[in-house]
Amino acid sequence: MSDARRRVVQHYTDAIEGTGATVVAGTGGARFAAYSRTAAASSPDLMQTSFGCGDPVAFSQIAAGQTVLDLGCGAGLDLILAARRVGPTGRVIGVDASHAMLERARATISAGGYHTIEVRLGAIESLPVATASVDWVISNCVINLSHNKERVFREIARVLKPGGHMLVSDIVADRLPYLARRSGLLRVACVAGAIPEERYLQGLKAAGLNGASVLARRYYEPAQMAAVVIDVLPRWIGRLRCCGRYLATSFFSLLARRLAKRLWSARISATRSCVGAPIGGYLDLSADPSR
Repeated sequence: MSDARRRVVQHYTDAIEGTGATVVAGTGGARFAAYSRTAAASSPDLMQTSFGCGDPVAFSQIAAGQTVLDLGCGAGLDLILAARRVGPTGRVIGVDASHAMLERARATISAGGYHTIEVRLGAIESLPVATASVDWVISNCVINLSHNKERVFREIARVLKPGGHMLVSDIVADRLPYLARRSGLLRVACVAGAIPEERYLQGLKAAGLNGASVLARRYYEPAQMAAVVIDVLPRWIGRLRCCGRYLATSFFSLLARRLAKRLWSARISATRSCVGAPIGGYLDLSADPSR
């Protein structure tokens, strides 16, 4: 595991274990995911430990009997929402790189009696999932964290059945400042790793997926963005004196105002062709997008 991936995994492990800050769907100023009221009401406990920037299941056409794969499944909220859609004859698979997240997901799944859900340890760049075995791939604010998005897109194309669909909520960006793109802290906060919509869609097409498009966009207020970044500050921020905390929060509030119109959540869909296996080219998405 690379140092960059280790930092991301450790942050979310700390968050789920309650020893770190939380970029959580539904708490305080970091409410990015905007889950439907139905989802929030049906799983209030999971809402407090769910990380995301959208509600992909709500906008999908997942149907009874289908197989759904969730990339970066976390504590399992989207898994449970998908399981309710596929019913007893369907199947839901979750993949996550954090042992702590998977332990929490397994506990939630067991307590709820969801026998159609299975979670697996793995990286989204190398999915522990059989080729052409799932009807839907969903993901909630995870792909932006990857340093190798082209591999993620190729893996999505590989695991989808012919005619299968992808629908993800993810953070995308346009013309981020150089320092923002190079910040490890901002990568954990789902900022530095975000790429432009056009490059995202090009990457899906190069991987062999068809009809890649942005279905909706959600922009955030600077205060929301600042809250997310401040939440992932190293633990020493809590030990700073009053003036130090004020200066740190003021700096990130100023940064958030600069990023407010350059960073947003996009709901993105694509489909695997019904004919043949995905060919998939290679598009280097790690290149500097400002060039």
